[in-house]
Amino acid sequence: MTNAQEMLARREKSVAHGVGTRKIYAKKALNSELWDVDGKRYIDFAAGIAVNNTGHCHPKIMSAVAQQSEQFVHTCFHVAPFEGYLDLAERLNASTPGDFDKKTMLVTTGVEAVENAIKMARAHTGRSGVIAFSGAFHGRTLLGMALCGKVNPYKKNFGAMPPEIMHVPFPNHMNGVSVDDSLAALTNTLQSSIDPERVAAIIVEPVQGEGGFNVAPPAFLKKLREICDTHGIMLIADEIQSGVARTGKLFAFEHSNVVPDLMVMAKGLAGGFPLSAVTGRAEVVDAAPVGGIGGTYAGNPLAVAAANAVFQIVEEEQLCARATEIGDKIKSRLTAIADRTGMEAIGDVRGLGAMVAFELVTDRDTNAPNAALTGAIIAEAENRGLIILPCGAHGNVVRLLPPLTIPMAHLDEALDILEAAIVSSLQSQSNA
Repeated sequence: MTNAQEMLARREKSVAHGVGTRKIYAKKALNSELWDVDGKRYIDFAAGIAVNNTGHCHPKIMSAVAQQSEQFVHTCFHVAPFEGYLDLAERLNASTPGDFDKKTMLVTTGVEAVENAIKMARAHTGRSGVIAFSGAFHGRTLLGMALCGKVNPYKKNFGAMPPEIMHVPFPNHMNGVSVDDSLAALTNTLQSSIDPERVAAIIVEPVQGEGGFNVAPPAFLKKLREICDTHGIMLIADEIQSGVARTGKLFAFEHSNVVPDLMVMAKGLAGGFPLSAVTGRAEVVDAAPVGGIGGTYAGNPLAVAAANAVFQIVEEEQLCARATEIGDKIKSRLTAIADRTGMEAIGDVRGLGAMVAFELVTDRDTNAPNAALTGAIIAEAENRGLIILPCGAHGNVVRLLPPLTIPMAHLDEALDILEAAIVSSLQSQSNA
């Protein structure tokens, strides 16, 4: 029995079944490489699900955390505030879109940021309704999963959802949903299902994460901004997976020149340490009563030190430009593969910056999802030493999230593995 097999047996006996896991048990990791408990090396194109944008164990992050750990690990910001939190809040206020006074709160997980943004919007507007989109993912707490635009596995068996949360279709050319279709559905919702004067917020991912890396067209985001302005609705940008240089800009909303009222961030914010944030209009952030937002571990000093180091790294190593370079190379390679005879199962290649995905279909006429092929490619890539992940409403999209610090030699090696995995899986499927 291998070490990984032994750990898998222990996991099955001791860990909740509903916590989904892979069979890779990590021993160590550095930048874009990860080694498992049996010594097998992988190139990591998951990056902790877009968390390690600065790579595993970046030395500047590890140094910042070590220095902070020598001072204090936890005080609770409510009890004894500290300067690092203030530094990060000022940095986020200055770096997020919008030429207006901003404030920030720090919490721990992405869904905490989402829920606090909704609380702020409700407190500011005096309204309770929220509109989200099909395919959206906003977390696994009660309000978070209610906002998700997918039932299985996020809502299945968990009972009634909170009221006054509506969903409308997200633009998706593969599914035949245009920007006009989505906006018409939104208009209909505001006419037939909920009075716009009861809507506190519209929450949207500029690039859907779990939903399949569907990129929100700039025209769509601009129209959402107009609708929100017309009805006094707060526009919340969920940049949890797309933020912190991942798409070639610090935040994906910048590609559209649309400014949200509130922005939620997590994942790449602190280089692997648990931290999330809500940043937005000062009057909206301040709408909650004193003590109404926060948490015991919110803004943990070690995570805050890591986050301040992350923003220094992004600037010093020009990771926004690096994301564009990496993404262009990945998309160019995938497009070339898709254009070859026999590769018609690749129905689409899409993304922004280094947030890239390709969708697998049975044929390009119907675009029917091919989840079986997707799973085969992911398994074959893993067998060959490359970690990649699925996403999409039908589980037929492969998402690629390499660290933005990945050496180009490792990127080339990973793309060779990926191509071999695609070819091998297609051959196996055709021979079955």
